[in-house]
Amino acid sequence: MLTTRAPADVPVYGEDIYSRSAILDPYPHYERLRDLGRVVWLSKQQVYALPRYAEAKAALLDDQTFRSGCGVGLNEPTNRLSRGTTLNSDDELHAERRSLVAHRLTPRALRKMEGDVQARATAIVENAVALRTVDGVADLAVALPMAVVPDLVGWPAEGRDNLLKWAAATFDLLGPLNGQAVRQIPTGLAMKRFAGTVVKKRLVQPGSMGDDVLRAADEGRISHDQCPALMIDYLAPSLDTTISAISSALHLFAAHPDQWNLLRDNPALLSNAVNEVVRLEAPIRAFTRKVARDTELSGVRIPEGSRVLVLYASANRDDTEWTDPDAFDITRDASRQLGFGHGAHGCAGQGLARMETQAILRALLERVERIVAAGEPSWAVNNIIHRYERLPLELIPREDPS
Repeated sequence: MLTTRAPADVPVYGEDIYSRSAILDPYPHYERLRDLGRVVWLSKQQVYALPRYAEAKAALLDDQTFRSGCGVGLNEPTNRLSRGTTLNSDDELHAERRSLVAHRLTPRALRKMEGDVQARATAIVENAVALRTVDGVADLAVALPMAVVPDLVGWPAEGRDNLLKWAAATFDLLGPLNGQAVRQIPTGLAMKRFAGTVVKKRLVQPGSMGDDVLRAADEGRISHDQCPALMIDYLAPSLDTTISAISSALHLFAAHPDQWNLLRDNPALLSNAVNEVVRLEAPIRAFTRKVARDTELSGVRIPEGSRVLVLYASANRDDTEWTDPDAFDITRDASRQLGFGHGAHGCAGQGLARMETQAILRALLERVERIVAAGEPSWAVNNIIHRYERLPLELIPREDPS
């Protein structure tokens, strides 16, 4: 039965972790949650929070108890509307949804894309270095995924100008029904309407993910009514998570020039460096799971019907899992970070996000001596996505790019 008041013997956190100030600076809240306990009751959202690594990972791995099919958001209207998508499904249905596009995201398929992605990243970085002073978000972090992802999904050219604001709205609506989410309802509905038009008029590019989805509907594997939501489901996460990872990497390397020098001297650390970026600045703050049966985590009884909030960003800074967790250290083994999720619902597009982030950093390593902050950055305000809105940087070029 769904709990609507603070359970006995569970520590309670009364502050709103989805207030504007908490969205802009969430880490003090996460630290206080971890100090309170391994399972904490959020009185504002009426959910159990999992702020530490072990419990968060355990919930993600136990998808028979902690279910996604009733939605992963913090409000029921959005959860009802999004059921049946890849993000909001379980078991055979979830496997079927992922299988529609899985062949495009396998390591072999991504290797075939690698040359093109690197060439695009190189061109973007060359333009940025020529400018020297840039916005790391608009000129680098947004530029590459916007050049890659819409083509992969097959989104029509005439609908691309709105993709970033549409994707942001999609994530905002997965938070609580606060002012931030309510303001995004018209934008979210606009994306849904446009996706419906794309499907109805078959505007997707031939040979794309979207084309795969429509053919699956034609073959009766899914209904045509499900196609618009699935198009959004594949598109939105592939943009914002990558934008977050790239912009956070740029900021962290600007703030830690010793780590940039270390990476320049040891390019083999590039893959681990991306893991460390995602560990320290997880692109997704948190998603919920619905508890399918009475269970227990770390001695806390959680009744059937409850919701738990898996705090990826907090778990990734748990001092019982990581030594000096707030430090940026590209030599640490960060491969077990939860920033891209874990288990059956681990981010299907994380391989592409890693490839794009590495491609930008690789091009910068070849051409840039130092990345220097050139102004005060600002964070985007979003219930779910954690990324920079603006990131002024100066790129100090190497004397000999060769």
